[in-house]
Amino acid sequence: MSLYQAGKEPDTCTDGIEKIDGECIGVNADGYDFETAEISDVAKAIAAENKRIEKQPHVTVAMMLPLQSDKPSVRRQIRSDLQGAYLGQRRANEGEGEPPKIRLALANPGRDYGRQKDVVDTLLEWADSKQHKLRAVTGFNLSLDTTEAAVKRLTKHRVPVLASRISGDRISNKETTNGTDKLKFPGLARIIPTNGDAAKALADYNGERGLRNQKTVLVYDSREDSYVQSLADAFTSIKEKGPAGQAAIPFESPAIDEAGTTGNQFASIAHNICGSSADTVYFAGRTLHLRIFALKLAAMQCEKRHYTIISGSDAASLRQNMSEDDWGDLRGAGGKPKVTVQYAAPAHPGAWKAELAERTDKPQYLKEPDEALGRLEDEIDAVHDENINLGSVPDLKDSRTMLVYDGLITIGTALHQAQQGGTEDLPSRRDVGAQWALLNSQSRVQGSSGLICLTSSGNPYDKPAAIVELDPGTEGKGELKFVGLGWPTGRPQLPNCVIPSSS
Repeated sequence: MSLYQAGKEPDTCTDGIEKIDGECIGVNADGYDFETAEISDVAKAIAAENKRIEKQPHVTVAMMLPLQSDKPSVRRQIRSDLQGAYLGQRRANEGEGEPPKIRLALANPGRDYGRQKDVVDTLLEWADSKQHKLRAVTGFNLSLDTTEAAVKRLTKHRVPVLASRISGDRISNKETTNGTDKLKFPGLARIIPTNGDAAKALADYNGERGLRNQKTVLVYDSREDSYVQSLADAFTSIKEKGPAGQAAIPFESPAIDEAGTTGNQFASIAHNICGSSADTVYFAGRTLHLRIFALKLAAMQCEKRHYTIISGSDAASLRQNMSEDDWGDLRGAGGKPKVTVQYAAPAHPGAWKAELAERTDKPQYLKEPDEALGRLEDEIDAVHDENINLGSVPDLKDSRTMLVYDGLITIGTALHQAQQGGTEDLPSRRDVGAQWALLNSQSRVQGSSGLICLTSSGNPYDKPAAIVELDPGTEGKGELKFVGLGWPTGRPQLPNCVIPSSS
């Protein structure tokens, strides 16, 4: 990869990684931390696992996501993603006599995937290289136009992509009526429900309260952002019942991670909502702006009304961004919660045991994910016992580690199923991509986030959303509570995760 004009000496961060506008752009499998101290230890752990399996039959899987940030909370989130990747790599590499092993590489496309084109250039070279043998790309933590462009180009060149954490509807394949229909992204698989499915899951859980009516209002970011736009569309599509409520209210943010004048806008919006009969707000926006909006709404004196804000999967990062003062503001002077935030999390570590405790039977769609979560927890314990430092003890509550871990074991399953012939006869990119549509029924993947049963279009069929509430409580820092499961189809997955022919 060369990001500079011929004859101009590049500024490098390390071998193969070039510094562009202060960012370290490129692909590395040797433990480089991309100048993010928070991921130094986990990057070294990944490099050590790569070294351990280098003489065994192996292929490369790239973890592509922005790896630098000037915000401490974002750097901690990146660490959670990479911890999940490392734990998933370990799990996929455990079996004896089960090639190929996974060599994991880190790919930094820059802030908001701004340098994705250059990184994809490198990944395509690695896909054709006998040395690197790239067979899949995963990661992808933001639903942006630049993310979509990267996925589109990779899949155009038949590089399989496993999206573990992007929920925007645009970066998905539409369900086909037969196997000959052309896919927008051939070789793309997702293990997280789209915003559309998450909205259906929220409506399923909330019942009558999940419908739109005079008690609800939609607040949405008008900035171009495919995650936000698909979330707003999903909320708008929820069935309306009863008298119509207040018209949707737009605001405009400057960027994903910039507040701009949103505080001023939210103050006016909160006043308008206070004057309506709404007590439920559907919020289509990013976490940074959700926090500001919740605090502005809590500051209103609205006849002691309690508000519930409902949002999408990006809200999983909200708790990490709340200060003790923020929790106090959501409670108000009397200590009684003024605002509760509810969202459809792609995973929650308390979901399976909480649901199993409510039942006398042990349905497969609860029991198997609970067992898978136990295996992830065992992996975390093993890392501790081996004195491997990952920078922190993985915290599963924000779902990041769970989702990325599930993504790696899904890739591992596809690789092992695609392996044919001798140990040196490694599966091709097409072989791996062809496996996505087979990962259902008896070949379902037991993920810690739920059973992963992929359709012929590479989408997770009826994967449940963990409905979570950020409850300020009556004192202290409040808590993140799992309150139930929501199902996109309105009913749990069928036994053995068999996908109906109409799906």
